[in-house]
Amino acid sequence: MLNVAIIGASGYAGADLSKIIAQHKEFNLNGLYVSAESADGNKLLSDLYPRLRGIVDMPLNPLTDEALEEVKKNDIVCLATAHVVSMRLAPKLIDAGCKVFDLSGAYRVKEAEFYPKFYGFEHENLSYLENSVYGLAEWNAEEIKKHDLIAVAGCYPTASLSALKPLAVNNLIKKDSMPIINAVSGVTGSGRKASLVNSFCEVSLNAYGVFGHRHRPEISHHLGQKVLFQPHLGNFKRGILATIYVQLADNVTDEMIDNAYHKAYDNQKIVRVVKNWPSVKDVEFTPYCDIHYAREDNTLVICSAIDNLQKGAAAHTVECMNIRFGFDVAEGLI
Repeated sequence: MLNVAIIGASGYAGADLSKIIAQHKEFNLNGLYVSAESADGNKLLSDLYPRLRGIVDMPLNPLTDEALEEVKKNDIVCLATAHVVSMRLAPKLIDAGCKVFDLSGAYRVKEAEFYPKFYGFEHENLSYLENSVYGLAEWNAEEIKKHDLIAVAGCYPTASLSALKPLAVNNLIKKDSMPIINAVSGVTGSGRKASLVNSFCEVSLNAYGVFGHRHRPEISHHLGQKVLFQPHLGNFKRGILATIYVQLADNVTDEMIDNAYHKAYDNQKIVRVVKNWPSVKDVEFTPYCDIHYAREDNTLVICSAIDNLQKGAAAHTVECMNIRFGFDVAEGLI
């Protein structure tokens, strides 16, 4: 079995990831870590998340310099940490021989200017950035197999790119048009730390990050075409529903659209082309991405639904881990 450590295990994505790995037949969950200053240090993860009792009754170890040396002894390290923290930890772990799966945005786009513009920091490890691979499992599997630093795709980009890539690779999107992505996420996407933004009494349904959300350039970069992305915060705990509007290229037939989606996903286990308009409840607590589409004239509407903590984070990470080590892509997930 391969030993796995998780840094940032006390967050929502880290907790889901801990559960999946603890129950995975090929991985041994070998250590959970939080920042040295975290109030969660030395607590049991199952005390923070009682649903994990009997599954992950492991302590959250403060990540001291001494603890980091223990982390380096693992085969795999998952980083469910802040972007700058991931940027600085990944090289140390790679140099120690670990395979690193980063859930942050620190290595998702191989453009140095992307990070000060959209993340507010200068990237300090450009050689590692250049040698990373974007962890969009269904589309980058061959590259994931070859790399030791996998930057797992963001939650909104996973939902959006899964819906748009079949069209883009088949040149079915009208040239110079801009697909419009209208997406709503549950409040777990805001993280576990309490704030007015994710307070139950304050959450309603509102747009945020208009024109400036960092996932917009991530989606555009990996689609190869500029998109208009507008996220919303919804009054539910978990899940993302993306409704996407696409102007089709001239002379695109219904058969061409169907062929693009079915060629992409009929042999996949996690992304499913379904016969109904998907909803968040269809995929909640599952690793799936459900996609449905319909056409009127030259406009295609696509809906994509995922659980933001599963296919949008933890399950997608394990999907990439399975690919990297040659296991069935759905091992431990279905």
